[in-house]
Amino acid sequence: MREKTCCFTGHRNIPKGEEAAVRARVREEALRQMERGIDTFLVGGAVGFDMLAAETLLELREREGKSLRLISVLPFQGWRDKWGSAEKDREDRILEKSDEISFSRLKNCRQCYLDRDRKMVDGSCVCIAYCSRFGGGTAYTVRYAMKQGVEVINIADWDAEQLMKGAAKKAKPVTEN
Repeated sequence: MREKTCCFTGHRNIPKGEEAAVRARVREEALRQMERGIDTFLVGGAVGFDMLAAETLLELREREGKSLRLISVLPFQGWRDKWGSAEKDREDRILEKSDEISFSRLKNCRQCYLDRDRKMVDGSCVCIAYCSRFGGGTAYTVRYAMKQGVEVINIADWDAEQLMKGAAKKAKPVTEN
């Protein structure tokens, strides 16, 4: 299954005005991965990039008839207890349409989110990231994926390898020609 599986990781906050562009990049990269045989996609159930990626995948399946499996890999039961009703409703729609839901742990703990991220990476051959800064859980997950030999495709305007080498303050956004 790993050779046909792709996971997503990204920041909870996407800058205002960039959501449509990020959604378009997710769509483009997901389609590219499907062309190469990927049929299963893992998302982490967080507000921000995770939700955007899941919704984009569901649109590909429902509106464009693409054949794909969506698996929600969640950190622990009750992970969203502190969310507002709008975020819970949005996530409910994603979970209702997910092909599978799994939890890394039953109860909240210090390692729950890292365990979830490692579980997704360990089950994937490619990781699509939205990583634009050196610190935090997304950067950790990208570094972990690279160390595990998982291909990382960063759809943020940053070179993932440069970013992960600790050059975040010096890194320049990648520009298209």
